[in-house]
Amino acid sequence: MLAILLKDYLIELRTKETLAALLTLGVLTLLVLSFAFDPTSELRPLAAPGTLWAAVVFSGVLAVNRSFLAERDNACLQGLLLCPIDRGTIYLAKAAANFLFMLAAQVVLLPLFMVFFNLTPSGALFRVCLVLVLGILGFAAAGTLFAAMSVRTRAREVMLPLLLLPIVMPVLIGGVVASGAVLAGKGLGEVQQWMQLLVVYDVVLLVVGWLAFEYAVEE
Repeated sequence: MLAILLKDYLIELRTKETLAALLTLGVLTLLVLSFAFDPTSELRPLAAPGTLWAAVVFSGVLAVNRSFLAERDNACLQGLLLCPIDRGTIYLAKAAANFLFMLAAQVVLLPLFMVFFNLTPSGALFRVCLVLVLGILGFAAAGTLFAAMSVRTRAREVMLPLLLLPIVMPVLIGGVVASGAVLAGKGLGEVQQWMQLLVVYDVVLLVVGWLAFEYAVEE
């Protein structure tokens, strides 16, 4: 698992293609949506969590869509599947790589989000980060599985969002609601049910992805 994760990290370190694409798309999403609301409008703070998660979704779909591209050429994916390791381990390594790449992008996007929406860094920032970590984990868990299923299809750019977004809708709803609540000054105890939803959904998606990956990558 660590060898596969290290391989993806070294490829990204050399090319910087995935992170550059994630940051570009994420910044553009935040910029466009921030200008869609009047700075003096009372609705602007209410739109902030939705804008943040829109950036997460757009950049996340791009990240998972690229996760198996390196293995698609020259039958590298088949060679990876022939390695004497459990195929679920390959899934966990790819999911971890997608999770780390998306998380790295949020390290840059979150401060920009705070600036665009005139939000003051406070104790709420830590709570938003916690919500983001849980939401991104679930997104990466589901996205990695569906990326493996769609990597050999011609219309994978279309198929992947169509398959993925309905599955991760509970993660997105929980993330938006929890983020909006903590940005409004509420504590984690007041959004406990949404945090529990994110944790349970993350565990379910990881277990299902680990068990189903072997069948998802079959011809």
